Amino acid sequence: MGGIHLTKAELEELRELWRARVADFRASGLTGAAWCAAHQVKEHQLWYWVGKFKADTNHSGRQRDHAEPRFIPVRVEKSAPEVTDKPLSVRVGPAVIEVTPGYDTELLRDVVRTLASLC
Repeated sequence: MGGIHLTKAELEELRELWRARVADFRASGLTGAAWCAAHQVKEHQLWYWVGKFKADTNHSGRQRDHAEPRFIPVRVEKSAPEVTDKPLSVRVGPAVIEVTPGYDTELLRDVVRTLASLC
């Protein structure tokens, strides 16, 4: 069966070229088709080398071509509580109290206690 025969050095050079390409593809976030179109590479070649490197593991079982996980800082801002103009209905027995924003907490507490003792 005929084919192209590469020297050991040429094969290693080809592997390193594709190792860099696969790493670039993985870091790009693009689909295989999009990355291949942008780099003028046949998609089947990319997937061949992705599969080849996936099977190429070191003795500890970790894949050598995978980069270590990267973390990016995320800034989380506390959002202000949603303010609504709608009153809150509080039921105490048969009584209903409508509480609006800015209510007096002590007055509400006293009213609820009084109603609870009566109902």
